[in-house]
Amino acid sequence: MKFHFHTRRYLMDSPAPHSQDTTDQGNQSNSSSSSAAMPIMVSVLVVVICCTIFYFIYCWRWRKRNAIRRAQIDNLVTLSKSDLPLMDFNTIVEATNNFSKSNKLGEGGFGPVYKGVMSGGHEIAVKRLSARSRQGAVEFRNEVELIAKLQHRNLVRLLGCCVDMEEKLLIYEYLPNRSLDAFLFDPDRNPQLDWKRRHNIILGIARGLLYLHEDSLLKIIHRDMKASNVLLDNKMNPKISDFGMAKIFDGEDASQVNTGKVVGTFGYMAPEYALEGTFSVKSDVFSFGVLLLEILSGQRNGNYYVQHHGHTLLQQGWELWTRDQASEFMDPTLENSYSPTEASRCFHIALLCVQGNPEERPTMSKVLLMLISDQMQLPLPVEPPIYARSNTADFSISTKTGSAYNESVNEVTITLVQPR
Repeated sequence: MKFHFHTRRYLMDSPAPHSQDTTDQGNQSNSSSSSAAMPIMVSVLVVVICCTIFYFIYCWRWRKRNAIRRAQIDNLVTLSKSDLPLMDFNTIVEATNNFSKSNKLGEGGFGPVYKGVMSGGHEIAVKRLSARSRQGAVEFRNEVELIAKLQHRNLVRLLGCCVDMEEKLLIYEYLPNRSLDAFLFDPDRNPQLDWKRRHNIILGIARGLLYLHEDSLLKIIHRDMKASNVLLDNKMNPKISDFGMAKIFDGEDASQVNTGKVVGTFGYMAPEYALEGTFSVKSDVFSFGVLLLEILSGQRNGNYYVQHHGHTLLQQGWELWTRDQASEFMDPTLENSYSPTEASRCFHIALLCVQGNPEERPTMSKVLLMLISDQMQLPLPVEPPIYARSNTADFSISTKTGSAYNESVNEVTITLVQPR
């Protein structure tokens, strides 16, 4: 009896075989789940760490960028107070009707330009630098520093500037006739440019460039001379504008400078500058020569002209010169109202200005002297750089060395960075 009691008690205390198997399976299942969850947890942890790192990097870059921007604005405010009247931003907003589209005059490489009317009725032109322009502050400072020191009847006059948080504004005198290209390349307005006005515009541009190169306190190379950067006042007198890309030399030799950054507008750009990044006052002379050919012909140099004529305006001028048919180059809207002697002389001077070798181009002082002196003997020009069509839709310019560069399709200002 005693034996049976102990046996029964032993059997009750022993675990059932089936229960033991279930426990083992549960333990194995938990172990498998833990093993599967471990990579997920590690992946989530890595993602969190990476996101945290990227967030801190972004915050650091944002703070650094804002610090640089604030420093630029502080410098601009100091410059404005010392050199130019610093205008109130709210006053400019009111004058331009909050920069309304109806007051927009156009858009340049660094932002739109608006017409404004001050409380006293005085009209102004406001250039509003685009916040998207990475070089906006640099170009703004350059233009303020430069124009504040320039005074010439053939240069646009800067009245003041405005800096307010992210806003950077330049306030110019308002010129009702806007830019030369608005007349020259518009079939409806082109006839308003008779020969007397065109000749006066040519002389005015030449005088303005001469002042920049030789007569101002600083030697200045414009680097973006073109029809859209020549404004016309109410009497159709020309005024050179847009000095954001100008290069200033204070007592330095500007005969030849190398730069790794090419800025300007293809079609007006001298070959040595476009191909090698080398510019000088002779680069502006080349641009003036192209502009002079455009004023004489009423045609815009560039891809559009090449597509319709098979060669550039420079090549067309040279071919007519070699065939002694200069009169065929003249704008048909002029008919026979122009002076053949003056027109032929301007055509000759333009070809001298667009010669490929900068040393063979005249200086602006000689250009102006040749324009106003009928007795001065002119040297014979040589063939200008040849623009040739490439295998693609783009166009290239070739010289005796066989180098080439792409040309702008829409005539806008282009910045091309080249390693040196």
